[in-house]
Amino acid sequence: MRTTRSGTRIYSVDPGATVRKDMMTKPKPTEIPTPVTGLPLLRVPFPAHQVNQLPRSGVLLDFVGHAALTHRLLDADSEWNWEPLAMSEQGLPLRDEEGGLWIRLTVCGVTRLGYGHAGGTKGGDAVKELIGDALRNAAMRFGAALDLWHKGDLHIAEAPVDRAPPPAPEGYEDWLLTLPKAATSTAALQKQWRKSGVALRKHLTATDSQWWTDLKSIAAAASEAAAQ
Repeated sequence: MRTTRSGTRIYSVDPGATVRKDMMTKPKPTEIPTPVTGLPLLRVPFPAHQVNQLPRSGVLLDFVGHAALTHRLLDADSEWNWEPLAMSEQGLPLRDEEGGLWIRLTVCGVTRLGYGHAGGTKGGDAVKELIGDALRNAAMRFGAALDLWHKGDLHIAEAPVDRAPPPAPEGYEDWLLTLPKAATSTAALQKQWRKSGVALRKHLTATDSQWWTDLKSIAAAASEAAAQ
């Protein structure tokens, strides 16, 4: 080891090479993002290749199929489970009067209800459609594919509406000048307020409510000072 005039220490690495100490720092470990698991995973949007389209009333509706939803449920909780809300005497899931099926879906120890209907489907396919529809509905209560259920966009803030204030009634500005002069007490200010027209008072409370609140505070303070 030797030290240069500038104070930098030089360490020998091998007979033919040297390296500065300040260049021998260890590289920072790469930060690996924590994977989303459990219930928060159900809120993650589905990738495009897992979203199907169903023609309905002349439009195409986006939806997630039974297999893709089951895959997501297993990733969130390998022990997830569903059960019908009621059973028939034969030990089968009991449908309601409309032919629909109510279920309980349990994920990560949390249970929520869902409802499914097979529409006009008949036979064995109707049973599978009924269960799949009920699972999608119940999983939506956990946030699964929520953006597909919503007709618009859940995450776009509403644009502010530019509402111009209503036009002031005739004589409004002149009337405002009389109010501070009456703020010598609460009674005097109230008397001046009652003498004014309804249109003037409505416009004041709609457009200058904070100014009116401050003026009433001034009048109250004046009344309190006069009482001492």
